[in-house]
Amino acid sequence: MDLDGLVAKVDGQLRARVVSGRAEHEKAYLKSALEHYGVPVPAIRAVAKGVRKLIPDLSHDELVDVVEALWSAPVHERRMVAVELLDAYADRLVPADMVLLERLLRESRTWALVDGLAGSVVGPLVERAPTAAAVLDRWAVDDDFWIRRSALLALLESLRRGGGDFERFGKYADAILDEKEFFIRKAIGWVLRDTARKRPDVVFEWLLPRAARASGVTLREACKPLSAEQCAAVEAARRG
Repeated sequence: MDLDGLVAKVDGQLRARVVSGRAEHEKAYLKSALEHYGVPVPAIRAVAKGVRKLIPDLSHDELVDVVEALWSAPVHERRMVAVELLDAYADRLVPADMVLLERLLRESRTWALVDGLAGSVVGPLVERAPTAAAVLDRWAVDDDFWIRRSALLALLESLRRGGGDFERFGKYADAILDEKEFFIRKAIGWVLRDTARKRPDVVFEWLLPRAARASGVTLREACKPLSAEQCAAVEAARRG
């Protein structure tokens, strides 16, 4: 694999898909310190899919090299392609890669990168290699709220399908339920909402005794799939 050539190709394809005026708007919306080309998300994903089609047999080490090279430039779209490639080649990743993934998460500083890394890359890796879940226990109490959010969202996909480790999620969420940080409150509500679509009673039973502690945004998200009676009970419990 010609690493420099591939990275240059990806960068050129991104620049060719720039939408006039988007960069300034997106940078302001995300409060981003990165450079933005102004490429729509579907176009970014198309570039990543092109790489997957061009090099289907990319090895683990080659994947890491491409991701590191794309990430090294402080450009939002390049980093998004790196996340998409980690997702596309997720079966190449091993538990030792949690070190790399944690570094990328710490450097992301925005939900636009964190959520894909945590939910679509870390989550499936933890499912395939349960020993990696021990790292999530540390993340759940980290000083960086983006890392705490990542611990929650890493459990999302399996819970959304009706399986997953709700006990672990519940332990994490209970410990940080009183937090004021919006991105934590939203993440808790998001996971509860998607879990409740398949297992509403599990979410209701967890949420009811904690309703007075949960934020409004958490409750609004969590109650969306619940029955009217369950929502009313949660609201009554919240009011005390």
